[in-house]
Amino acid sequence: CCFGGAGGQHACLVADALGMRRVYIHPLAGVLSAYGMGLAALRAIRQRAIERPLAPAALGECAAGLLELAAGARLELVEQGLAESQIALVATARLKYEGTDSTLELPWSEDGAELARRFEKRYREQYGFLLPDRGLVIETVAVEAVGRSEPTAAPPGSGDPAEAPPARALAQVKLYTQSRYFEAAVFDREALLPGQALDGPAIVKEKNATTVIEPGWRATVTPLDHLVLERVAPLERAHALGTTADPVLLEVFNNLFMSVAEQMGVTLANTASSVNIKERLDFSCAVFAHDGTLVANAPHMPVHLGSMDRAVETIIRENKGRIAPGDVYAINAPYNGGTHLPDITVCTPVFETASFEARRHPE
Repeated sequence: CCFGGAGGQHACLVADALGMRRVYIHPLAGVLSAYGMGLAALRAIRQRAIERPLAPAALGECAAGLLELAAGARLELVEQGLAESQIALVATARLKYEGTDSTLELPWSEDGAELARRFEKRYREQYGFLLPDRGLVIETVAVEAVGRSEPTAAPPGSGDPAEAPPARALAQVKLYTQSRYFEAAVFDREALLPGQALDGPAIVKEKNATTVIEPGWRATVTPLDHLVLERVAPLERAHALGTTADPVLLEVFNNLFMSVAEQMGVTLANTASSVNIKERLDFSCAVFAHDGTLVANAPHMPVHLGSMDRAVETIIRENKGRIAPGDVYAINAPYNGGTHLPDITVCTPVFETASFEARRHPE
């Protein structure tokens, strides 16, 4: 899917760089963000601090407060022109363990036991453990009023796609692309009919955007006035996709591996009980290759990241031929990538199933 006023100008070339063969362009691609905002539901949020232990007295205070918050949120939407019948109210409470800062937002219930059950279920799902010796605290309650507008109907098609006449070009211009000039036809988007197809090189102009159909590509107008760009001629490549250091693919995979390392950090912080890990974020996460070389690291603590590869190399070297799925190795040796003695590097191998089975059963 392509959007933005200039997105359509580069859509075909970007798709070619990524090995994609089809691009979808919305009729309002040039102002798609604004269009989405216009379709979004009106919302009003009211919240109130409670900071009281989960107990019957606090629940009564919360219930009374929620009624006041609901009235204020509903009034805000009514003043914007919505009827009360179009407004839905959602009440929530944020709970936490006593003495901690991490809160969880839960659907409101006047039943304290039910709130506690919901909290423990969510807490275990997110953090992996419970703190049964600590009481629960209601930090805040909130009400969100949501205005339910009428659904927007899709525009009707303007004819039978099978009977569409050939599109008529406004002009012929010179288009410089792929290091040379081409003769390109210019079309008006508003004049295009469902079923019409435009072969590149061509340009489609409209009020909020411009679409360039590169040589070897074809644009087809759908019954809902969307443009679908498809590569119809094989792309000539000097090499197979992915066999050289393609800068676009390098950036794509760099972000993929970086995301893995970042999510490792998120999981570690969520599941930790140590203040150093959960709140000070005194940890680092990275992904390494089979020989211990760094693939990607999250933007964590440099003191760990600078020496972590030595720890990984040591574990691989000292356990060669014995590393298996599910193994976890811990190391803090100062001569093998360790920093402070309390800083422990934990390494877990990841195997491709096929390659691991082949190593176990060479025959």
